[in-house]
Amino acid sequence: MEKEYWISKWQNKELGFHQPSVNPLLESHFSKLALEEGARIFIPLCGKTLDVGWLLSLGYQVVGIEMVESAVIQLFEELQVTPNIKTIGKLKCYRAGELEIYVGDIFDLTLDILGDVDAVYDRAALVALPEGLRKKYAVHLPLITKHAKQLLISFVYDQNKMAGPPFSVDDNEVNNHYRVAYSLTLLADDKVKEAVKGNKDVLEKVWLLISNN
Repeated sequence: MEKEYWISKWQNKELGFHQPSVNPLLESHFSKLALEEGARIFIPLCGKTLDVGWLLSLGYQVVGIEMVESAVIQLFEELQVTPNIKTIGKLKCYRAGELEIYVGDIFDLTLDILGDVDAVYDRAALVALPEGLRKKYAVHLPLITKHAKQLLISFVYDQNKMAGPPFSVDDNEVNNHYRVAYSLTLLADDKVKEAVKGNKDVLEKVWLLISNN
């Protein structure tokens, strides 16, 4: 989606995509990543998700990227930490303690800027992008993370009955994007407990991706 679309969502406080609690799917399936304490976790298109604070509370490092700067400002305010801010290339970096969030286009984020990560938690990135950008993203993400293992959440529904985002990304598409680089395991496949844009006929899926290399 265009940057202006997301900026308008945040400015108008149309934040139906922002969950008011930690994602229960993260709480239920995070252990499948089998990470050591202190591991560095990358959250693409992170917004101001409460999942960040939850991961920090468990002793992990968190790095993310978000297009809308006001969302990042709110994230640090709600965590009650004051970031150091600097510009790196086309991106702006907010950093405090074990938290590091980049502001800008994820396609401007490189491996050299991001640094090593131990895992990716894609809670709302793949499903936020229209089809053409999903293909580009699915190529870019493994490159900048050196094929780090990944916990991916996807949605499946009749796209004719509801416009994205979040977009419907079915099993075939997930496999088409990632099966060359990763082994994929479907961890959960359930109807959403809370309607998405008023639609209860939405499947929420959790995938574990482990590098084939």
